[in-house]
Amino acid sequence: MTGRKSRPRGGKQREDRLVPVLVSVLSIVVVFGIIGWAVGSAEQWPRIRSQFFDPAAIMDAFPGVWRGFLTNMRIWVICLVATALLALVLAVGRTFEGPWFTPIRLFVTVYIDLLRGIPALLLVLLFGFGIPALQLPGVSTDGVVWGTVAIVLSYSAYVAEVYRSGIDSVHDGQRLAAKALGLTQWQALIHTVLPQALRNVFPALLNLTIALQKDVALLSVIGVRDAVREAQIYTARTFNYSSLIAAAILFMLATVPLSRLADHLSRKDRERRLQGGK
Repeated sequence: MTGRKSRPRGGKQREDRLVPVLVSVLSIVVVFGIIGWAVGSAEQWPRIRSQFFDPAAIMDAFPGVWRGFLTNMRIWVICLVATALLALVLAVGRTFEGPWFTPIRLFVTVYIDLLRGIPALLLVLLFGFGIPALQLPGVSTDGVVWGTVAIVLSYSAYVAEVYRSGIDSVHDGQRLAAKALGLTQWQALIHTVLPQALRNVFPALLNLTIALQKDVALLSVIGVRDAVREAQIYTARTFNYSSLIAAAILFMLATVPLSRLADHLSRKDRERRLQGGK
Protein backbone atom coordinates (compact mmCIF):
# COMPACT_ATOMS: atom_id res chain seq x y z
CA MET A 1 0.00 0.00 0.00
CA THR A 2 1.29 3.47 -0.79
CA GLY A 3 -0.71 5.22 1.92
CA ARG A 4 -2.28 7.61 -0.59
CA LYS A 5 -5.96 8.22 0.06
CA SER A 6 -8.21 7.64 -2.88
CA ARG A 7 -10.34 10.56 -3.92
CA PRO A 8 -14.07 10.03 -3.31
CA ARG A 9 -15.96 9.31 -6.49
CA GLY A 10 -18.56 11.98 -5.73
CA GLY A 11 -15.83 14.59 -5.36
CA LYS A 12 -14.37 13.59 -8.72
CA GLN A 13 -17.76 13.96 -10.40
CA ARG A 14 -18.27 17.39 -8.87
CA GLU A 15 -14.84 18.45 -10.08
CA ASP A 16 -15.59 17.16 -13.58
CA ARG A 17 -18.71 19.30 -13.66
CA LEU A 18 -17.12 22.35 -12.04
CA VAL A 19 -14.11 22.69 -14.34
CA PRO A 20 -16.13 23.18 -17.58
CA VAL A 21 -18.36 25.71 -15.82
CA LEU A 22 -15.36 27.71 -14.59
CA VAL A 23 -13.77 27.62 -18.04
CA SER A 24 -17.05 28.81 -19.61
CA VAL A 25 -17.45 31.65 -17.12
CA LEU A 26 -13.84 32.72 -17.57
CA SER A 27 -14.21 32.66 -21.36
CA ILE A 28 -17.34 34.81 -21.20
CA VAL A 29 -15.66 37.30 -18.87
CA VAL A 30 -12.62 37.56 -21.13
CA VAL A 31 -14.63 37.96 -24.35
CA PHE A 32 -17.01 40.58 -22.93
CA GLY A 33 -14.11 42.28 -21.17
CA ILE A 34 -12.31 42.70 -24.50
CA ILE A 35 -15.48 43.98 -26.16
CA GLY A 36 -16.11 46.39 -23.29
CA TRP A 37 -12.55 47.66 -23.42
CA ALA A 38 -12.71 48.14 -27.22
CA VAL A 39 -16.01 50.01 -27.04
CA GLY A 40 -15.10 52.05 -23.98
CA SER A 41 -11.82 53.20 -25.48
CA ALA A 42 -13.53 54.54 -28.62
CA GLU A 43 -13.32 58.29 -29.03
CA GLN A 44 -17.10 58.71 -29.46
CA TRP A 45 -18.08 56.38 -26.58
CA PRO A 46 -18.94 59.23 -24.11
CA ARG A 47 -21.35 60.65 -26.67
CA ILE A 48 -22.90 57.25 -27.40
CA ARG A 49 -23.23 56.53 -23.69
CA SER A 50 -25.12 59.77 -23.06
CA GLN A 51 -27.39 59.18 -26.07
CA PHE A 52 -28.19 55.47 -25.55
CA PHE A 53 -27.27 54.48 -22.00
CA ASP A 54 -28.20 57.47 -19.85
CA PRO A 55 -29.61 56.03 -16.56
CA ALA A 56 -31.60 59.19 -15.86
CA ALA A 57 -33.26 59.09 -19.29
CA ILE A 58 -33.99 55.36 -18.94
CA MET A 59 -35.75 55.96 -15.62
CA ASP A 60 -37.61 58.96 -17.03
CA ALA A 61 -38.89 56.97 -20.02
CA PHE A 62 -39.64 53.81 -18.06
CA PRO A 63 -43.25 54.58 -16.94
CA GLY A 64 -44.45 55.23 -20.50
CA VAL A 65 -42.50 52.30 -21.92
CA TRP A 66 -43.91 50.05 -19.18
CA ARG A 67 -47.49 51.02 -20.10
CA GLY A 68 -46.71 50.21 -23.72
CA PHE A 69 -45.14 46.91 -22.69
CA LEU A 70 -48.37 45.91 -20.94
CA THR A 71 -50.12 46.51 -24.26
CA ASN A 72 -47.56 44.19 -25.86
CA MET A 73 -48.32 41.50 -23.31
CA ARG A 74 -52.10 41.75 -23.78
CA ILE A 75 -51.80 41.49 -27.57
CA TRP A 76 -49.29 38.65 -27.19
CA VAL A 77 -51.69 36.58 -25.09
CA ILE A 78 -54.50 37.11 -27.60
CA CYS A 79 -52.23 36.21 -30.51
CA LEU A 80 -50.90 33.17 -28.65
CA VAL A 81 -54.32 31.66 -28.01
CA ALA A 82 -55.74 32.50 -31.45
CA THR A 83 -52.65 31.23 -33.26
CA ALA A 84 -52.58 27.95 -31.34
CA LEU A 85 -56.22 27.21 -32.16
CA LEU A 86 -56.14 28.29 -35.81
CA ALA A 87 -52.88 26.45 -36.49
CA LEU A 88 -54.26 23.26 -34.95
CA VAL A 89 -57.31 23.42 -37.23
CA LEU A 90 -55.06 23.96 -40.25
CA ALA A 91 -52.73 21.10 -39.31
CA VAL A 92 -55.59 18.68 -38.72
CA GLY A 93 -57.22 19.69 -42.00
CA ARG A 94 -54.02 18.98 -43.89
CA THR A 95 -53.69 15.49 -42.42
CA PHE A 96 -57.17 14.31 -43.46
CA GLU A 97 -57.09 11.42 -45.87
CA GLY A 98 -59.46 10.54 -48.66
CA PRO A 99 -60.62 12.23 -51.89
CA TRP A 100 -63.42 14.14 -50.18
CA PHE A 101 -60.87 16.10 -48.14
CA THR A 102 -58.72 17.08 -51.14
CA PRO A 103 -60.17 20.65 -51.33
CA ILE A 104 -59.43 21.15 -47.63
CA ARG A 105 -55.87 19.89 -47.98
CA LEU A 106 -55.32 22.08 -51.05
CA PHE A 107 -56.72 25.17 -49.32
CA VAL A 108 -54.53 24.65 -46.24
CA THR A 109 -51.43 24.05 -48.39
CA VAL A 110 -51.99 27.25 -50.37
CA TYR A 111 -52.73 29.17 -47.17
CA ILE A 112 -49.51 28.01 -45.49
CA ASP A 113 -47.34 28.64 -48.55
CA LEU A 114 -48.82 32.10 -49.07
CA LEU A 115 -48.67 33.28 -45.48
CA ARG A 116 -45.17 31.92 -44.89
CA GLY A 117 -43.97 33.60 -48.07
CA ILE A 118 -45.09 37.11 -47.05
CA PRO A 119 -43.05 38.86 -44.33
CA ALA A 120 -45.04 39.52 -41.17
CA LEU A 121 -44.22 43.24 -41.38
CA LEU A 122 -45.86 43.51 -44.79
CA LEU A 123 -48.95 41.71 -43.52
CA VAL A 124 -49.18 44.12 -40.58
CA LEU A 125 -48.96 47.09 -42.95
CA LEU A 126 -51.47 45.64 -45.40
CA PHE A 127 -54.03 44.69 -42.77
CA GLY A 128 -53.38 47.58 -40.37
CA PHE A 129 -53.74 50.30 -43.00
CA GLY A 130 -55.49 48.61 -45.92
CA ILE A 131 -58.59 47.10 -44.35
CA PRO A 132 -59.53 50.17 -42.23
CA ALA A 133 -59.10 52.31 -45.35
CA LEU A 134 -61.76 50.26 -47.13
CA GLN A 135 -64.35 51.41 -44.54
CA LEU A 136 -66.43 48.28 -45.02
CA PRO A 137 -69.84 48.40 -43.30
CA GLY A 138 -69.86 46.58 -39.99
CA VAL A 139 -66.09 45.94 -40.10
CA SER A 140 -63.80 47.39 -37.47
CA THR A 141 -61.43 50.15 -38.53
CA ASP A 142 -59.20 49.75 -35.50
CA GLY A 143 -55.60 49.21 -36.58
CA VAL A 144 -54.85 47.26 -33.40
CA VAL A 145 -57.48 44.66 -34.33
CA TRP A 146 -56.23 44.15 -37.87
CA GLY A 147 -52.58 44.26 -36.87
CA THR A 148 -53.33 41.48 -34.40
CA VAL A 149 -55.16 39.53 -37.10
CA ALA A 150 -52.11 39.88 -39.37
CA ILE A 151 -49.77 38.50 -36.69
CA VAL A 152 -52.14 35.58 -36.02
CA LEU A 153 -52.44 34.71 -39.72
CA SER A 154 -48.69 34.86 -40.23
CA TYR A 155 -47.73 32.78 -37.22
CA SER A 156 -50.53 30.26 -37.68
CA ALA A 157 -48.89 29.17 -40.95
CA TYR A 158 -45.61 28.41 -39.16
CA VAL A 159 -47.22 26.78 -36.14
CA ALA A 160 -49.45 24.62 -38.36
CA GLU A 161 -46.35 23.09 -39.94
CA VAL A 162 -44.91 22.38 -36.49
CA TYR A 163 -48.16 20.68 -35.50
CA ARG A 164 -48.14 18.67 -38.72
CA SER A 165 -44.58 17.49 -38.14
CA GLY A 166 -45.65 16.31 -34.70
CA ILE A 167 -48.65 14.47 -36.13
CA ASP A 168 -46.48 12.82 -38.78
CA SER A 169 -43.98 11.76 -36.09
CA VAL A 170 -46.60 9.52 -34.45
CA HIS A 171 -46.12 5.98 -35.72
CA ASP A 172 -48.83 4.60 -37.97
CA GLY A 173 -49.14 1.67 -35.59
CA GLN A 174 -50.75 4.01 -33.07
CA ARG A 175 -53.50 4.89 -35.55
CA LEU A 176 -53.99 1.27 -36.53
CA ALA A 177 -54.22 0.24 -32.89
CA ALA A 178 -56.84 2.93 -32.27
CA LYS A 179 -58.88 1.73 -35.23
CA ALA A 180 -58.56 -1.87 -34.02
CA LEU A 181 -60.15 -0.75 -30.76
CA GLY A 182 -63.12 0.62 -32.69
CA LEU A 183 -62.23 4.31 -32.61
CA THR A 184 -63.21 6.52 -35.52
CA GLN A 185 -60.69 8.68 -37.37
CA TRP A 186 -61.69 11.70 -35.26
CA GLN A 187 -61.50 9.76 -32.00
CA ALA A 188 -58.11 8.29 -32.89
CA LEU A 189 -56.85 11.76 -33.75
CA ILE A 190 -58.09 13.38 -30.53
CA HIS A 191 -57.32 10.61 -28.04
CA THR A 192 -54.23 8.97 -29.54
CA VAL A 193 -52.42 11.06 -32.13
CA LEU A 194 -52.69 14.66 -30.92
CA PRO A 195 -51.53 14.07 -27.30
CA GLN A 196 -48.35 12.38 -28.56
CA ALA A 197 -47.83 14.91 -31.34
CA LEU A 198 -48.11 17.92 -29.03
CA ARG A 199 -45.69 16.38 -26.58
CA ASN A 200 -43.18 15.79 -29.37
CA VAL A 201 -43.24 19.38 -30.66
CA PHE A 202 -43.78 21.29 -27.41
CA PRO A 203 -40.19 22.64 -27.23
CA ALA A 204 -40.45 23.91 -30.81
CA LEU A 205 -43.79 25.54 -30.03
CA LEU A 206 -42.26 27.28 -27.03
CA ASN A 207 -39.53 28.73 -29.24
CA LEU A 208 -42.18 30.11 -31.58
CA THR A 209 -43.95 31.55 -28.55
CA ILE A 210 -40.79 33.50 -27.72
CA ALA A 211 -40.52 34.78 -31.29
CA LEU A 212 -44.19 35.80 -31.25
CA GLN A 213 -43.67 37.77 -28.04
CA LYS A 214 -41.04 39.91 -29.77
CA ASP A 215 -42.79 40.22 -33.13
CA VAL A 216 -45.82 41.81 -31.50
CA ALA A 217 -43.62 44.92 -31.50
CA LEU A 218 -44.19 45.08 -35.28
CA LEU A 219 -47.57 46.66 -34.53
CA SER A 220 -45.72 49.85 -33.61
CA VAL A 221 -45.37 50.61 -37.34
CA ILE A 222 -49.13 51.13 -37.63
CA GLY A 223 -49.26 53.43 -34.60
CA VAL A 224 -50.05 50.99 -31.78
CA ARG A 225 -48.63 52.53 -28.61
CA ASP A 226 -46.68 49.55 -27.44
CA ALA A 227 -43.29 49.61 -25.72
CA VAL A 228 -41.37 50.37 -28.91
CA ARG A 229 -43.77 53.13 -29.96
CA GLU A 230 -43.64 54.73 -26.51
CA ALA A 231 -39.85 54.62 -26.67
CA GLN A 232 -39.93 56.30 -30.09
CA ILE A 233 -42.24 59.01 -28.79
CA TYR A 234 -39.83 59.72 -25.93
CA THR A 235 -36.92 59.82 -28.38
CA ALA A 236 -38.75 62.27 -30.66
CA ARG A 237 -39.42 64.53 -27.68
CA THR A 238 -35.97 64.46 -26.05
CA PHE A 239 -33.63 63.40 -28.90
CA ASN A 240 -32.27 60.71 -26.57
CA TYR A 241 -32.36 57.01 -27.48
CA SER A 242 -32.04 55.60 -23.97
CA SER A 243 -35.77 54.86 -23.97
CA LEU A 244 -35.08 52.10 -26.52
CA ILE A 245 -32.78 50.46 -23.97
CA ALA A 246 -35.63 50.55 -21.45
CA ALA A 247 -37.85 48.72 -23.95
CA ALA A 248 -35.08 46.23 -24.72
CA ILE A 249 -34.64 45.45 -21.03
CA LEU A 250 -38.35 44.71 -20.62
CA PHE A 251 -38.39 42.40 -23.64
CA MET A 252 -35.32 40.57 -22.35
CA LEU A 253 -36.89 40.10 -18.91
CA ALA A 254 -39.87 38.47 -20.64
CA THR A 255 -38.03 36.31 -23.18
CA VAL A 256 -34.95 35.06 -21.32
CA PRO A 257 -36.92 32.97 -18.76
CA LEU A 258 -38.97 31.50 -21.62
CA SER A 259 -35.75 30.67 -23.48
CA ARG A 260 -34.33 28.86 -20.46
CA LEU A 261 -37.62 26.98 -20.06
CA ALA A 262 -37.47 25.93 -23.71
CA ASP A 263 -33.91 24.64 -23.21
CA HIS A 264 -34.96 22.73 -20.11
CA LEU A 265 -37.91 21.10 -21.85
CA SER A 266 -35.77 20.23 -24.87
CA ARG A 267 -33.24 18.55 -22.61
CA LYS A 268 -35.95 16.61 -20.79
CA ASP A 269 -37.47 15.53 -24.09
CA ARG A 270 -34.08 14.34 -25.33
CA GLU A 271 -33.49 12.37 -22.13
CA ARG A 272 -36.95 10.81 -22.46
CA ARG A 273 -36.21 9.69 -26.00
CA LEU A 274 -32.85 8.23 -25.00
CA GLN A 275 -34.59 6.26 -22.27
CA GLY A 276 -36.96 4.72 -24.78
CA GLY A 277 -39.85 7.15 -24.34
CA LYS A 278 -40.43 6.45 -20.67
